[in-house]
Amino acid sequence: MPKKTSAGPEPQYLKVKNHLREGISSGLWRPGDLMPSEAELVEQFQVSRMTVNRALRELTADGLVQRMQGVGTFVAQLHRIASTLTVRDLHDEIAERGHQHEARVHRLERIKATTEQAAAFGLKAGAALFHSVIVHLENSVAIQCEDRLVNPACAPDYLGLDFTRTTPTHYLLDVAPLSEARYTIEALLPTPEEAALLEIGRRDPCLVVKRRTFSRGQTVTTVRLVHPGSRYFLEGRFQP
Repeated sequence: MPKKTSAGPEPQYLKVKNHLREGISSGLWRPGDLMPSEAELVEQFQVSRMTVNRALRELTADGLVQRMQGVGTFVAQLHRIASTLTVRDLHDEIAERGHQHEARVHRLERIKATTEQAAAFGLKAGAALFHSVIVHLENSVAIQCEDRLVNPACAPDYLGLDFTRTTPTHYLLDVAPLSEARYTIEALLPTPEEAALLEIGRRDPCLVVKRRTFSRGQTVTTVRLVHPGSRYFLEGRFQP
């Protein structure tokens, strides 16, 4: 029986899309594998080629498959991971791809701000800041090292949270609604600590995103997000 929602039966293209997504998630088709052809999917689901084409277009946009004209559709390599230039919860991004997110907390502490750190928050040197270092994994592959400073006045419960069960982004967006975010993006080599945490070489290039977010005129957090270049790419989307 077709799945029902309040809006009626599930669209035909979603049946095809979800079938393929579940196959990728379960390992039926692994990165680099050739997927069923459009003709095979048309016959299997008894739908139009246009319907199949829409399902494949959406999977391509999600970064799960790659299409080669005249050759076929292939499961995308794991490192082809996309992120929009918005503040999103990495856990949600990974879940949307049908993959498993895991977080490993390496530091969760109170520190005294250096002069440079204090200036970013509009505080005096020596003021208290919360500090965390967390490595995020997708299907057991490390894709991000998150080194974050947090303003205690904006997120007083930060040190008491279990960040293996939630993410800093999820918590901070809840307690300090975002009003502004500023980014810098660079191609850099990892620090020795980052290389060890990400299990990569010291000479392996990384994509480094530095972000500062604000709520109600206050700096809430500054964060350095380091991504192994062989496992990650950043995709931006801007709309007027």
